[in-house]
Amino acid sequence: MSAENPITQPAVEAAVNEALAVISAATDLASLKAARQNTVGEQSAIAKLNAQMKSVPNEFKAEAGALIGKARGTLNEAFTTKEAEFWAVEQAAKLAAEAVDITAAPEPARIGARHPLSLLQDTIADVFVGMGWEIEEGPEVESEWFNFDALNFDADHPARAMQDTFFVDPVESHLVLRTHTSPVQVRSMLTREVPIYVLCPGRVFRTDELDATHTPVFHQVEGLAVDKGLTMADLRGTLEHFARIMFGPDAQIRLRPSFFPFTEPSAELDVWHPGAKGGARWVEWGGCGMVNPNVLKAAGIDPEVYSGFAFGMGIERTLMFRNDVRDMHDMVESDVRFSEQFGVSI
Repeated sequence: MSAENPITQPAVEAAVNEALAVISAATDLASLKAARQNTVGEQSAIAKLNAQMKSVPNEFKAEAGALIGKARGTLNEAFTTKEAEFWAVEQAAKLAAEAVDITAAPEPARIGARHPLSLLQDTIADVFVGMGWEIEEGPEVESEWFNFDALNFDADHPARAMQDTFFVDPVESHLVLRTHTSPVQVRSMLTREVPIYVLCPGRVFRTDELDATHTPVFHQVEGLAVDKGLTMADLRGTLEHFARIMFGPDAQIRLRPSFFPFTEPSAELDVWHPGAKGGARWVEWGGCGMVNPNVLKAAGIDPEVYSGFAFGMGIERTLMFRNDVRDMHDMVESDVRFSEQFGVSI
């Protein structure tokens, strides 16, 4: 039989064992794919046995075909099993490489902080809104009349010189970058009915060089009250309340006689800062006084019936001695580390 029938069970088993050894030796999907050609391809031992089916006597064809079919099934199953193993290993490695450890502490995103000047300006606004005042704003490019004439500045006042004020070309347009927020007070008197209680914060411009204590662009907050019967006592009481909110309940103020074109009488405002670094001391904070009758007249308000008081101070200056900021450069260099010292606020 073996001479006439080459497809015997031992021959088939030998071909299968040889193929299984090749499959077992594969180390990954690529080598397994190459092994398939050598074990079940046209040049494989099992394929060569199958090619001899035409020489198998008819009475043995069924038996030989069963042997070949069983062998192919065994090899296909071995391939499928091995392929599944390699695929699982590759998928596990891929998932491990792409894994995200959700239990690890995340790196916190730096969300930044609002600038301390903005925070302080809002705090000041809140103080006066709490007293029933209103917040008023105005243009930064201002008419010379609002910035100077309506505030009783003489035509030859030093502040009107180009070395002190930014004029907009052409000079004949009589436009300036406002040097204070006082023009907002004038606009308020022209558009509002008395009594008037307004706070005017905003950015102002002077031709100063940037150094430790000066900057050509800075922020002011000015207040104006116009009503019947207002006196310096009302001004002092308002400023004392404001100072204690800014610098603590032990803060005090003092008024020293001075001169401003838009107030009469006028005073320099000092504040006793008990929490100042290096020890409590008096610090010059701003200017104030009773509104000059000429300013009231320019706004169409009868100074015989109404009186008013006004005050103003720099927000940068307030921040400097309130929080012991030594250099104006820190406020303008946009270093978030400076802002973060004052906390994150929305």
